[in-house]
Amino acid sequence: MTASTLSPAPVAPAAPQPGRRARRRQENLAGYVFLSPWLLGLLGITAIPMLISLYLSFTDYSPLIPLTEANWIGLENYRRMFTADQSYWHAVQVTVTFALVAVPLKLAAALAVALLLNRTMRGISVFRGLFYLPSLLGGSVALAIVWVSMFNRDGAFNSFLAIFGIEGLPWVNDPDWALSTLILLAVWQFGAPMVIFLAGLKQVPVELYEAASVDGASPWRKFVHITLPMLSPVIFFNLVLETINGFQGFTSAFVLSNGTGGPVDSTLMYSLNLYIAGFVDLNMGYASAMAWVFLLVIGAITVLLFNTGRFWVHYSDNEER
Repeated sequence: MTASTLSPAPVAPAAPQPGRRARRRQENLAGYVFLSPWLLGLLGITAIPMLISLYLSFTDYSPLIPLTEANWIGLENYRRMFTADQSYWHAVQVTVTFALVAVPLKLAAALAVALLLNRTMRGISVFRGLFYLPSLLGGSVALAIVWVSMFNRDGAFNSFLAIFGIEGLPWVNDPDWALSTLILLAVWQFGAPMVIFLAGLKQVPVELYEAASVDGASPWRKFVHITLPMLSPVIFFNLVLETINGFQGFTSAFVLSNGTGGPVDSTLMYSLNLYIAGFVDLNMGYASAMAWVFLLVIGAITVLLFNTGRFWVHYSDNEER
C-alpha cells in the first residue's frame, strides 16, 4: 500500500446554507435600497443629462423644438468656438485673468488671517466667526447686490474716499475696474479656506517652533521652513478647490452686469457666456459644446495640479501620494 493511498482525500468546502444565502441577498438588497436615492440622483441629475448634453454639442438645437428634432451638425459647434467666435476667447481671457489673480490673493489673505487667529486669547472665537461670516453668503445674489451698491457712483466706497477729498469712480460700471470689483469680492470671501488653514495650523507640532527658537530662528524662517512645509497638504487642498471655484464664477458677474457681461464685456466670465449662449440666444447645442470643453479643461487643470503637487507637497508620514 503506497503513501498516496493512505493520504486523506481532500474535503470539499461546505456549501453555503440556504438560509445564509438568503440573508446575504437581503442585506445586499437593503444596501441598494439605501443607495437608491443617490443612484437615482446620479442618473437623473448628472449622468443622463451629461450624455444628453454631449449629444447636443454635435447638434444645432434650440430649447423651443423637441429634442428629437435636433439637427446633427457634427463638429461645427467646436469649429465655430475655436475659430469664429471672438466673444468665446474674450470670455476665456476674462476667466483666466480672474482665476489667476483672485485665487492667489484669496489664499494669501486666508493664510494671513489664519496665522493671526491661531492663538489662545479671550474672544478669539468671535473674531473667527466674524471673518468667516462673508463666506456664509458666498455666491449669493444678495451679497452681489450689496457689493454693487457699495461700489457704484453713489456707493459707500466713494463716500469713504470723499472724506479724504478723493473723487470716486463708478467702479462697477467702469470697464477698467469692473473685473477688479469682482476679484475683490472673491478675495473678501476667504472664510472657508481660512478655517481649513486654521485646522492645519493646529496640527503643526509646537516642538518644532520651540526647537527653532532655541536655534535662534527668526519668525520669517520659522514660517518658511516649518509652517509652509507642514501646511503644504492643506495649501494644496485649498488650491485645488479654489482654482475650480475661480473658473466657475457666475453669480457675482451675472448680478453686476445684469446678465450681459458688461460693461463692454469686461465681466464676461466663461460660465456667464455659456449661460447667454444657451438661455438667452437659445443655442443649446453651442452652449453644450462650450460646457464640455470647459469640463475637459477644468479636469486637465486638476490633473496638472495633482501631478505637480508631488514636487512641493510634504506629508508628515513621508508616504508618497
